[in-house]
Amino acid sequence: MRRTRIASAVLLAGAVTGLAAGPAQAQEYRYWSFWDGKGSSWGYATEGPATVRPADGAVQGFRFAVSADSAAAGKPRAAAGFDAICHGTPAKDGRKRIGIVIDFGTAADAPGGEQPPKARTECAQVAEDASAGEALAAVARPLRYDSNALLCAIAGYPKSGCADQVKGAKEPASSAAPSSDAAADGGKAAGGGDGGPSAGLVGGVAAVVVLGAAAVWQARRRRG
Repeated sequence: MRRTRIASAVLLAGAVTGLAAGPAQAQEYRYWSFWDGKGSSWGYATEGPATVRPADGAVQGFRFAVSADSAAAGKPRAAAGFDAICHGTPAKDGRKRIGIVIDFGTAADAPGGEQPPKARTECAQVAEDASAGEALAAVARPLRYDSNALLCAIAGYPKSGCADQVKGAKEPASSAAPSSDAAADGGKAAGGGDGGPSAGLVGGVAAVVVLGAAAVWQARRRRG
């Protein structure tokens, strides 16, 4: 009986571990993501471009791509180097310079019938209290937003649509499109998911089950 209980616990742990190894596929969306330049690398922004107010010398990136959440979002492919972007723009009193990197993505991620423009970098010289969104507007008009203030297009790309679902992917019950204060507008913190239990949490439960079963077996073996 004791061995049967232990075996059952181990089998349960194996089943839970299997769930961790094979999470449900999240619904994917085609949208603009927002990034903070960090030296030569990028970090997913935790605020949207309408609210973040970068300091002089900052670099902000925008990338159009297909992904399910911030953990899988494609980063801008150009380096986040302020000196390389703004070396030809002299500083001015009462103004700040913000490096802007715009990556229109790949042909595979483009909406049907459209071709992504070439990636570009711009140096926006704006008022000291300007937001990242205002800096973007200074160098990459026209911008297009939806009724919820979700950034839909930069420099007119794409021509239509806004954070559209990509057909063909499975949609879990808890999935939702990026919101104006979430992925497409840079408001979603890195590491977000589809609302289900994370692999780390499920794997932790499996480890507790396995270790608990082993401890009970060892204790009973010593008493026996």
